[in-house]
Amino acid sequence: MASLTLSGVEKRLGGQPILRGIDLAAQDGELVVLVGPSGCGKSTLLRTIAGLELPDAGTVKIGARDVTHLAPRDRDVAMVFQSYALYPHLSVRENLAFGLKLRGESKAVIEERVREVAAMLGLGALLDRYPREMSGGQRQRVAMGRAIARRPQLFLFDEPLSNLDAALRSEVRVEIKKLHADLGATMVYVTHDQVEAMTLADRLVVLRAGDVEQAGPPLEVYRRPASRFVASFMGSPSMNFVEAAVEDGALVAEGLRLPVPAGRDVARRALVGIRPHDVALADGEGALAMDVEVVEAMGFEAYAHGSVGGRPFVARLEGERAQAVEVGQRLALDVAPGAVHLFDPETERALE
Repeated sequence: MASLTLSGVEKRLGGQPILRGIDLAAQDGELVVLVGPSGCGKSTLLRTIAGLELPDAGTVKIGARDVTHLAPRDRDVAMVFQSYALYPHLSVRENLAFGLKLRGESKAVIEERVREVAAMLGLGALLDRYPREMSGGQRQRVAMGRAIARRPQLFLFDEPLSNLDAALRSEVRVEIKKLHADLGATMVYVTHDQVEAMTLADRLVVLRAGDVEQAGPPLEVYRRPASRFVASFMGSPSMNFVEAAVEDGALVAEGLRLPVPAGRDVARRALVGIRPHDVALADGEGALAMDVEVVEAMGFEAYAHGSVGGRPFVARLEGERAQAVEVGQRLALDVAPGAVHLFDPETERALE
């Protein structure tokens, strides 16, 4: 395996900037997840790493090799696509062996690799089947197996689970995590799904309009978002935001009064961010007053949708009291200690 280093990578399509000077590094054996909304440049970046797109500026290195202008076949990378990209006229065995045959490997090596990959991914009973005879999850495992059989320096995944239903996504996601642990491989994985991003990544890279908005360990990005964009994108339901003034050491808005968190540098106003799961029903007046418009009952918990001071607000509530919440009710809510995020109203960057 090998590390990956991108320096100042730029890409324009039709005169429009798609990648704006991306700097990124994946250490040997690291699983890096690129996440962001549609159109942020994550798939273009992955294709640039693979050599399917050439950058207009910057360099791409795999290990110590500068591969910026090398053809895909010369980069020693393997890519797994969301569409599986299996050969329909070839059996599973033949699909797994295809890349090895192109490289001129001996019959003995090919048979050994196919047997090894089939055992690793539970494909032994499927080797003589054709893609049309398998489920989506099975086909995706074959696509991963074909990549593994080549033993590349770098694995690239382009939203490989997007064509699967929810249950299969969960199953294959676990398999990818186990695969990474077993292989110790360097992987770059693209997704727009926050659950995939949080559960798979060693390091998370949040992209926005062709720029890296924030990078770091998944929990660090989630707990300490660098901007309103990251805070709102990572987490479901999204973080709530209320603009507040600072008065006598408190953050104050209609329906909200909270002490300014210790050590935070807040001048006159701040955008207050609160995640839905960081509130609870108050016994008294509470820090927030929420007007309930919709209630989603989900067993032990309920999602209350409404507003605080005229701004949309969602609260995830637990326990028996949550089941009694009704539309039209005004709720008094407390906020969990240390759960208040503050952002500059103008720049939308986090206030430290």
